[in-house]
Amino acid sequence: MDTELDRPRWRSTANVRLLHTLQVGVEYNPVAGEIAPLATWFLMTEGPSRPAVFLGTSSDRIGSPEGKQATYLTAAKQLPWYPIAPYVSLNYSEWDDRFNVPFGANAWIGAGFSVQPMYDGDRGHLVLNYAAGRCSASLLYVWFEKFGAAVSAGF
Repeated sequence: MDTELDRPRWRSTANVRLLHTLQVGVEYNPVAGEIAPLATWFLMTEGPSRPAVFLGTSSDRIGSPEGKQATYLTAAKQLPWYPIAPYVSLNYSEWDDRFNVPFGANAWIGAGFSVQPMYDGDRGHLVLNYAAGRCSASLLYVWFEKFGAAVSAGF
């Protein structure tokens, strides 16, 4: 991301699924020299009448100081009548030492593209995603001020 802040400029993550319901990983921020844990425990899978629910931890939101984690409980559900999947979280921010409520939605446009407006509990962002198979690329409009990019691949 193009920013004067060191920490969010470059970020790499690696995750592995240890169990069907547990994913763990590490986040590396080379400019800040920071390594932080990632974990997601899938408490409930999505069904026709229920959302997916998961508990996790990661570095706190974009722009947070080094060493600050967030712990969150998130519910997400694909709407059956429209290609939109909203989510909402109860998030504890170590940076703010308080709970906040991030939310957003992923809306499929077609041909592998989706758009994701979101609120991270403090500020808004917009993400344009393209996915093909196990790879994806995203264009980020962070804080509705700064542009960034992300790529991912699954193995």
